[in-house]
Amino acid sequence: MAASPGGEFQKPSTVERIFNRIFGWIVGAGLGLYNSYLLEVTGRKTGRVYATPVHLLAIDNRTFLVCPRGRAQWVLNAEARGQVWLRKGHARTRYAIRAVAEADKPELLRVYLDRFKLTVQRYFPVPAGSPASALVPIADRYPVFELLLADAA
Repeated sequence: MAASPGGEFQKPSTVERIFNRIFGWIVGAGLGLYNSYLLEVTGRKTGRVYATPVHLLAIDNRTFLVCPRGRAQWVLNAEARGQVWLRKGHARTRYAIRAVAEADKPELLRVYLDRFKLTVQRYFPVPAGSPASALVPIADRYPVFELLLADAA
C-alpha cells in the first residue's frame, strides 16, 4: 500500500506486517544488508519502544532516513521525541533527527527510490529512474530526516 494523495499513512497488509516482523528479527539479529537497520522509537503516548526495519540512505558522509509509506507512527514518535535508535545485532546507536527541507527532498527521494527500488517502488507513483523534478509535486508526502549522532548533535 502506498501513501494516499494527502500523504496520510495507510496500514500495511497482514502479509507486509508478517514480513516486517521476520525481516526486523533478521536485521535485529545482525544479519541483512549493510544499509538495513532496526529503527527503534519511543512511543509518544505509551513510552513503549517500537521497532521497524528500515533502509538508510548514505550520501556524502550524511545519513538519511526516509519513510516511503508517508506519516507512519514511527515518524510521529520520532518527531515528538526528536531522536531514534538504530540497531543491528548488539550494536545500538542513538541519533537526533533533523527534518530535511522540502526543497532538498526531491533529489534525496530520487536517490532513495533508485537505490531501493525493489522494496519501495510500490510506494511511489513515479518510476525509479525518474528525474528529481518528477518527485517535486509529491515530495511533501514522504518524511525525510537527516540522522545526527546524538552526542554530536
